Amino acid sequence: MTMSQPVDSAVSAVRTYIEQHRAAFLDDLAEWLRIPSVSAQPDHGPDVRRSADWLAAKLKETGFPTVEVWQTPGAPAVFAEWPAEDPTAPTVLVYGHHDVQPAAREDGWDSDPFEPVVRDNRLYARGAADDKGQVLFHALGVRAHLAATGRTAPAVNLKLLIEGEEESGSPHFRALVEEHTHRLAADAVIISDTSMWDENTPTVCTGMRGLAECEIRLYGPDQDIHSGAFGGAVPNPATAVARLVAALHDEHARVTVPGFYDGIVQLTDRERELFAELPFDEEHWLRTAKSQATHGESGHTTLERIWARPTAEVNGIGGGYQGPGSKTIIPSSAMVKLSFRLVAGQDPDHIEKAVRAWATEQVPAGIRHEITFAPATRPCLTPLDHPA
Repeated sequence: MTMSQPVDSAVSAVRTYIEQHRAAFLDDLAEWLRIPSVSAQPDHGPDVRRSADWLAAKLKETGFPTVEVWQTPGAPAVFAEWPAEDPTAPTVLVYGHHDVQPAAREDGWDSDPFEPVVRDNRLYARGAADDKGQVLFHALGVRAHLAATGRTAPAVNLKLLIEGEEESGSPHFRALVEEHTHRLAADAVIISDTSMWDENTPTVCTGMRGLAECEIRLYGPDQDIHSGAFGGAVPNPATAVARLVAALHDEHARVTVPGFYDGIVQLTDRERELFAELPFDEEHWLRTAKSQATHGESGHTTLERIWARPTAEVNGIGGGYQGPGSKTIIPSSAMVKLSFRLVAGQDPDHIEKAVRAWATEQVPAGIRHEITFAPATRPCLTPLDHPA
């Protein structure tokens, strides 16, 4: 008997269990997806708390002997722990989140985003793929593993930490982790919030980009003023925002903020080869993005751009009259929201200072400005030869 035979047998048993319990699992997931746990909108605060309570109850039902809802000044997180039978077994911590992005029919959904529907053997709802589906699958996976192996506990010491503020920048997550550092100690961390290569190909993601976000507000006159009386003679904050946005990238789509690329860990030749060997269908990828063409930093492939290169994106821009018809004004203010994806070697604190200095230089005389940064997340990278 080869070593692969018992492994293959266990995998087959797990798959059989999952198929046998598929309908019940989807019913559970649909029930959870109906909870609009939108952390970025304060009026959904009760829904986010209800989502945490729902998950905690489901994990207890699964068999986790320890399940706790950890409160924060914002939305609660859920912690669960199931020790292995062998006390010397390694400890694995699984991270995910139970909050979701805002969603509405007018955003382009074909159905109510909080009423799950199945079309063409796919489940559509806000949170199905980010991140409630993945989180709940861990519970099903544990049940399937125990059923397939006859064990009464996982083969590793298993911990779950499912936060409730990921989609709003995780403002209280660092403090939560620092408060519970001992409880969260682990030999390896699995982030349950990344993509599979395709629906039949499991994927090991060895790195995650970090994130820095800011809002820049520019102020001109104390109130909206008539463009016929004052236009061409006073600075326009909307024009200043447009110029700032236009200056963010050069003709090669590189970010122009001085120091932005300082210290980044470059892809190795081997990593670029591995990226190139992947069966990437760019046309299919474009269709899923509902976009007409690729775009990005010169000298890098699409996969390199979305996985291993830092970026700057405009997330929202506004100012002045935007209702029907016209209103010939010079607006009193304008704003832009920017986000920066960071790669290994970049320091969010350095990026914030660099962006503040750059943005300040873009503001013309006669315009006041305010720059507000949200709490940042650091990038991480695990070497390909790491034993985990």
